[in-house]
Amino acid sequence: MKIALLNGSPKHRNSSSEILLTDLKRCLLETDTAETARRKPEILEAAFHDDRIAEETVSQLLTADVWVFSCPLYVDGLPGHLLSVLLQLEKNIGESGHTQVIYGIVNCGFYEGIQAKTALEILENWCAKTGFVWGGGIGVGGGGGLAMMAGPKPEKGPKAPIEKALRAMSGKMVRQETLENQYVSVAFPRFLYKMAAQMGWRQLFKKNGGRIRDL
Repeated sequence: MKIALLNGSPKHRNSSSEILLTDLKRCLLETDTAETARRKPEILEAAFHDDRIAEETVSQLLTADVWVFSCPLYVDGLPGHLLSVLLQLEKNIGESGHTQVIYGIVNCGFYEGIQAKTALEILENWCAKTGFVWGGGIGVGGGGGLAMMAGPKPEKGPKAPIEKALRAMSGKMVRQETLENQYVSVAFPRFLYKMAAQMGWRQLFKKNGGRIRDL
């Protein structure tokens, strides 16, 4: 089977969306099932940083059995440029000869992963409109801190709940099965996460020429 990992972040590098797809890819290649014992899934990777994608990329995506969108939460929904890409993809439905199964991962700066509920429902509604199969999704809270939570044992530490959800999703994906939407947060005290976020905002503000007293 062929799985397409689709980065829908407007950031060109070091985005939480990219980090989550990298972790999911590792889970997919490590998944020990009867299906993957015979043949590891082929992984395609594409990044949607703008509101249009090349027709060549569209053609490659249509050969995949599974698509996984990973993106940040924007005002309770999907980023505007990603919505434009979805409209572009709609025009090519039917050319692949089979129906893709769609999964979604939406991360947010909020501590609570449930904040991504509406964004995942937008993807699910898009599948209902286009005829794609909605496979389920993960809403990830605490996404703003993922870049600072790398470690040799992702199953332990602050990213443990996210790792568990990604592994569950990868197991479903290789069998093209559906799962209920899941909402997880980093295993990190909420008040400490909020303090770290406040410090980060202030440092970024000063770096760009602002004065703390202006806040």
